[in-house]
Amino acid sequence: MKYDVVIIGAGHNGLIASCYLAKVGLKVAVLEANQSAGGATVSQQVFPDFDARLSRYSYLVSLMPDQIFSDLELSFTTIGRTVSSYTPEVIDGNDVGLLVHRQPGSETISSFTSLAGESAFPAWQNFYDSVQKIATAVAPTVLQKLPSRSELKAQVNDPIWDEIMEVPIGQSLEARFADDLIRGVVLTDGLIGTFSDAHDIAANRCFIYHLIGNGTGEWRVPRGGMGGLVAELLQKATDLGVEILTNHEVTSLTRESDTWATSTATSKFESRFVLNACAPQVLAKIMGTTPPKSLDGSQVKINMLLTKLPRLKSGIDPAIAFAGTFHFDERYSDLQLAYAQSAAGKVPDRIPAEMYCHTLTDNSILSDELNAQGYHTLTLFGIHTPASLFDANEVAVKKEITEKLFAQLNRYLIDPIEQCFAVAKDGSLCFEIKSPLELEKEIGLPRGNIFHKDLAMPFREDHEAPSWGVETEFPDLFIAGAGAIRGGGVSGIPGHNAARAVLEALG
Repeated sequence: MKYDVVIIGAGHNGLIASCYLAKVGLKVAVLEANQSAGGATVSQQVFPDFDARLSRYSYLVSLMPDQIFSDLELSFTTIGRTVSSYTPEVIDGNDVGLLVHRQPGSETISSFTSLAGESAFPAWQNFYDSVQKIATAVAPTVLQKLPSRSELKAQVNDPIWDEIMEVPIGQSLEARFADDLIRGVVLTDGLIGTFSDAHDIAANRCFIYHLIGNGTGEWRVPRGGMGGLVAELLQKATDLGVEILTNHEVTSLTRESDTWATSTATSKFESRFVLNACAPQVLAKIMGTTPPKSLDGSQVKINMLLTKLPRLKSGIDPAIAFAGTFHFDERYSDLQLAYAQSAAGKVPDRIPAEMYCHTLTDNSILSDELNAQGYHTLTLFGIHTPASLFDANEVAVKKEITEKLFAQLNRYLIDPIEQCFAVAKDGSLCFEIKSPLELEKEIGLPRGNIFHKDLAMPFREDHEAPSWGVETEFPDLFIAGAGAIRGGGVSGIPGHNAARAVLEALG
């Protein structure tokens, strides 16, 4: 079986790379260990009694550049949300909240002022206006070779470079914002997927990746769920002649002269190039090399199907509160304390969390019958719940964390969340929790790390040679998954860049 390129892993990045390569006439095979393609971006009928297809593992779409959709002529669409976030809070015994619209107007300004005084919104606006200068500079470079540090700094040309690129983000937040809750809402973009203190530069790297998508950082809802993207990529790749082979777990990868030999339990494939779209740790195991060290994955994910959205004690319409990202117990002090407790091996007393309602923006993931009855989905992420907490007794810790999160959420609700769940035929409530350990077992994310390994800054140091950020120590072997530089965030960027590296090598 001879090919120009063999791709290991049929997640969205592997499929995107295959489409770019097949478009120019290369013979491509994609090998997938699981029974179906999609990796972390699959949509599944999580609750068998109900016709609802949830994005079981992944979040929303932010980083995928519009150019990829255009290049591959994809009709897959994402939908913007008018509400950016809502965060309930209790002040002097009163239930209030911070409402932030995507395009802030008088309602958002009033919300900041009521919560934290006249200076709160100008401080927020000034910070994000400055951060926008980084997004504007970085976004056009993500489908090009890595810019150098000096080149990118000159492009930003603003003191915000030092605040975000050079010193831990906690310093900036403590200097710019007086309010504990506002500090925390900003910091959360530095923590989804990253187990870090605010005074560790790792949080900065995560923050950058959450804010640079298409130059706006807007997290958009995928129409039809993530499965819609996978389905279209599969069709596109098949139409272009890509061979997609599921149930083909790669067992060895060896170099013979100038040819790669990729073996599964039943087959052997020869190719000039290999793209690794699974985790670098998986590749190291296949090749018998030393795997990269990385932080533990640090979040639990709870998928829910509800018969109704719960009412809130603050009085806000649930259709507004859950329309964007719903934060709870994500004050700066909450985040810092939860990190310290988790790092010490203890489930946090208060687990910071955030959630969103896919169906308020796109109800196509539900059947007509469920839509007519007012059903909704909710997806919850618990932060600072690293894989190490689950090692001793995963079942017990999952139960403890679930109970804590629901109790914390209920503090802000009129309707306890347990009373809102759909009920299966066997009497069970329709929710499931996925631990970092399950993310590793089910979709190959090492220790549940959604970025595969620690994120890197989106540039190269001045003394380093130009690169696509996908190269390995081996010739004609490239990283095409989240473990590449600029790889995380359901972006397709590493798939594109690995394909470009192949084409460059071919001249």
